[in-house]
Amino acid sequence: MFMRFFTELRDAKIPVSLKEYLMLMEALDKAVIDRSVEDFYFLSRAALIKDEKNLDKFDQVFGHVFKGLEKLEGMGVSDIPAEWLKKLSDQFLTDEEKAQIEAMGGFDKLMEALAERMKQQQEEGDGDGDGKGAGKNGKGPTGDSPFGANGYHPEGVRMGQDKGRHGKAIKVWDKREYKNLDDSVELGTRNIKVALRRLRKWVRDGSADELDMNATIRGTAEKGYLDINMRPERRNKISVLIFFDIGGSMDSHIKVCEELFSAARTEFKNMEFYYFHNCLYESVWKDNRRRHAEKLNTWDVLHKFSHEYKVIFVGDATMSPYEITYPGGSVEHWNEEAGAIWMDRVTQIFENVVWLNPTAERHWDYTPSIEVMRQLVGDRMFPLTIEGLDKAMRQLSR
Repeated sequence: MFMRFFTELRDAKIPVSLKEYLMLMEALDKAVIDRSVEDFYFLSRAALIKDEKNLDKFDQVFGHVFKGLEKLEGMGVSDIPAEWLKKLSDQFLTDEEKAQIEAMGGFDKLMEALAERMKQQQEEGDGDGDGKGAGKNGKGPTGDSPFGANGYHPEGVRMGQDKGRHGKAIKVWDKREYKNLDDSVELGTRNIKVALRRLRKWVRDGSADELDMNATIRGTAEKGYLDINMRPERRNKISVLIFFDIGGSMDSHIKVCEELFSAARTEFKNMEFYYFHNCLYESVWKDNRRRHAEKLNTWDVLHKFSHEYKVIFVGDATMSPYEITYPGGSVEHWNEEAGAIWMDRVTQIFENVVWLNPTAERHWDYTPSIEVMRQLVGDRMFPLTIEGLDKAMRQLSR
C-alpha cells in the first residue's frame, strides 16, 4: 500500500523523491508516531510535500489510497476485517444491542439495506422535501432509523456528520470535499515569501563564525586531537532591483504590492527599489511624498548596479499606448524620449528582467498597452499570482 501511495503521488505530478519516501519509511520503522491514520497523514505530508501548492493534490491522493473515498458506495461487509467489526461492537454496543442486531440479520444485512436506502434517497430526496430529513420516527437523518446523521439506533450507521450525538454509530461515511487551490488568487505575504525563495544563490563569504561540523570531525580524526574548524555563514547572494508602478490604476492593487514589497525585503537582503508612474522615463524616485522634489536620474540608477542584478517591474501596464511609444507621452510631464527607449535600455543592461502584472491575465488581451509592454520585456510578463510568481522566479534563476 505504501508503494502504491508513492506511485500515485508521482502520477499526480507531485514532486516526491525516493529519498523522501525512504525517510518516511524510516520514521515509521522507528515508530515516531502512533499507529493512526491521522498521525500518518501529518507525518507523510511533512516528509513528502515541499511546496504548499501541492497540499490539495496530496490530500486527494491520500484520501483515495488510505480512505477509499471512491469505493465507499459499493463497500460491503466482506471488505471490512472481521476483527475490526468485533472491536467496534465491543466498544460501542451493549449486550442487548448486539442481540438486536443478530435478530435483524447481523451487520451484513444492515450494510446491504444501507446501500439500498442511499440509492432511494438519491432518487427521491430525504424527508419531506424541506432539506431537514424525517422526524423522530422517520428514516431521515434525525429519526430512529439505522441510517442517518443524528438519529438513534443500536445498529446506526452515521453519514455526513463528524460526531454522533448518541455515540452508537459503528461506521462513518464522511466523504471529504476537496477544493483545488486557485492559482489565480492574489497572494498573501506568506505565499509570496514561499515563491520568492526559488530565487536563491547560496554562497559562503564574510567572517568564519559558523562551526563546520564535518571538517571538525575529519580534522579531529586525522590529527588525533580536537581540531575545531569554522566557516562563513551561508547567505543568499541574489541581488534584486525592483521598480514599482504607483498611482492611477495601480491604486486598486496597493494591498498586493505592499505584501510583495514586505516579502521581498525579508527574503532578499540585497534589494533596491524605486517608484515610477505608468512607464519608465528619465527619472524615478524613492519617496512618493517628495517625488517631484527628489527625483533620481534613471540613467544613473541603471549604471549604479551591476548587470548581475535581477530586475523586477511591478505594474498593471494599463495606459494609453501613446505613453509608451512616443516622446511627450507621459501624462505628468514632457518626456523627451519615449518610454519604450528606456525599457529597451533596461533589457540591454540587465540580463534578467521580468514584469509582474497584478491585473488578471484573462484581461490582458483587451488592453493594447499591456501587449506593447509585454513585447518590450521579451514576453517575460507574468501575472501576480501563485503560479505566475513561481514562473517569474524560475525565469530569473536561469
